[in-house]
Amino acid sequence: MFPAPANPIARFLTTLAWFNALPAQAQQALQTAVFTLRARKGTTVLPANEPVQGWYAVLSGLVKIESSVGAGRCSTFLGLASGEWFGEGAVLKNEPRRYNVIALRDTELLCLPNEQFRSLSAGCMAFNQFLVERLNHKLGQAMAIIEAGRTRNPEQRVALSLSRLFWSRTRQLDLTQDEVASIAGMSRQTANRALNNLQQLGVISLSMNRITVLDDTALTDVMLSRDRDQA
Repeated sequence: MFPAPANPIARFLTTLAWFNALPAQAQQALQTAVFTLRARKGTTVLPANEPVQGWYAVLSGLVKIESSVGAGRCSTFLGLASGEWFGEGAVLKNEPRRYNVIALRDTELLCLPNEQFRSLSAGCMAFNQFLVERLNHKLGQAMAIIEAGRTRNPEQRVALSLSRLFWSRTRQLDLTQDEVASIAGMSRQTANRALNNLQQLGVISLSMNRITVLDDTALTDVMLSRDRDQA
């Protein structure tokens, strides 16, 4: 068994099936081409309406995707933790970024430049399979967010924000209540009430900056309760 790479970028890339499917020379070239961006908590990592440099992954930290809706107000779409990719739509369409990317904590992003992205999409089946999976996942997220904004109460919106649709890798989430509020698009007080209600139902447990999902089935029931009531 080979030891894990010491370089965090190389270590991250070697977790990806499409990267491991590349010849050794192509892997080395890709590691040379990618670059990272760092941002402090609360700052804009990637502003809207700027040319896109490539496809991004969260190496460490936590970001949210939001857009301005006028009069100084913003609409948050989703949060992205370590290991998640975003921004493929702008690369595929070769258009400026539509959304702001805000660091909810100190964050480091990895960028796969446009040229390498297009080369991989033109010649690597494993890369395209991964890309299609990500696009399908994002479509499911988008539909859930649209529905949540129109029909769901705070508990349902928080339950959605904690669901496997957004956090499939772990059920022990290192999130503060401020971060949950920001991701769910509500005030901290409203998020706090919703989280405490979910804890009273035995769906989650709360501790210092950590939320543990105890029962995914119950979490899903909370998300769907209004649909069932209306059926």
